[in-house]
Amino acid sequence: MAESMETGDRLINSDDNDEDDDGPAKTVAEVLEDVEIAWLNEKSAPEILQHKSDHVDCLLHHISCMEKNIESLPKDDLRVTIHKLEIDRIRYLISSYLRTRLEKIEAHAIEIVKEEAKRNEEDRYLTDGELKFAHDWILNMETLLKSLILQHLPGNFQELETDKMSIKPNLHSHVFIKANKDVDGIIIPGLKDEELNITKGSQHLVQYKAIANLVKDGSVNLI
Repeated sequence: MAESMETGDRLINSDDNDEDDDGPAKTVAEVLEDVEIAWLNEKSAPEILQHKSDHVDCLLHHISCMEKNIESLPKDDLRVTIHKLEIDRIRYLISSYLRTRLEKIEAHAIEIVKEEAKRNEEDRYLTDGELKFAHDWILNMETLLKSLILQHLPGNFQELETDKMSIKPNLHSHVFIKANKDVDGIIIPGLKDEELNITKGSQHLVQYKAIANLVKDGSVNLI
């Protein structure tokens, strides 16, 4: 029988940055739940968040295993249809998650690369492929501007100041959150700073900047 999400196979360590690989491992179902949360967070957050490449690789491996197992089943077996639907769902989740990240890179490439350069290797938000995509995007944008506009301007106007082209994400935009635990003393910036206390399971509409760190440490999810 084809492997399913319920088999409970241990796949990856719960701590992606654990170099000793001695942390508790996660099942496919747990990995899928993590990626679903990351996907919703990524879609709602104005800034790009830390990548989940290990989780994505795990799900791609799971898809590959399921496809091999499907081949061993009779074509009229009901399990074939069920597993194909599951594969399609996981593929959609992965593609939407990665596409959302690429769209953010396209919109804020210069700012994202600048911030990424400040981070340590273990704290990087982008995968190697995403970082290369960002650099290539900036280079192509500069080349396009030079060929279409700058070369037709007087010499003293032909210099391209990349930093001035940087578009920062709007961290002051409002987002819906769901609390995963009780958190007290959240400061909501404004003309008069307010303090917000949230309880586990509660939902709120708040300014993203006020809860950005809580999203990143898993205290709240974006919805």
